[in-house]
Amino acid sequence: MLKNNLCNEFQNMVSEYLIRHKSIIDVMSKLQESNARINRALAKSITVCGCLQVNAKKQNFPLDSNLSELKNYTQSHLEGALCSNCAEVLENEIGSNLFYIAALCDLLGLNLQEVLKKEHDKIATLGIYNLS
Repeated sequence: MLKNNLCNEFQNMVSEYLIRHKSIIDVMSKLQESNARINRALAKSITVCGCLQVNAKKQNFPLDSNLSELKNYTQSHLEGALCSNCAEVLENEIGSNLFYIAALCDLLGLNLQEVLKKEHDKIATLGIYNLS
């Protein structure tokens, strides 16, 4: 289990090292770029490396199924597993994304750990009904 203060430590480090892109406009654009880089790395694992495949089709589920049963009928459409190279690239890109999420929180005066805790509590409370 992660230390309770890991998010706080991470956010403090980001705040300390965020010099070049301290403007909210820079953070917004870097976060968007980071999202695109994650998507690109994932696409390359499918189209260039081939360690993942996508077999997408309509999600079929019985019309009389209730909300809690839908999980049993839906699929990710992913086949295969990330190779070590693609996993490393995606971990790096997701890490960069987390950096800019923490930077955004810092610039807005939000606490990343509190944001994470509130989202955790919302999911824990609403469970399957948390469809936002």
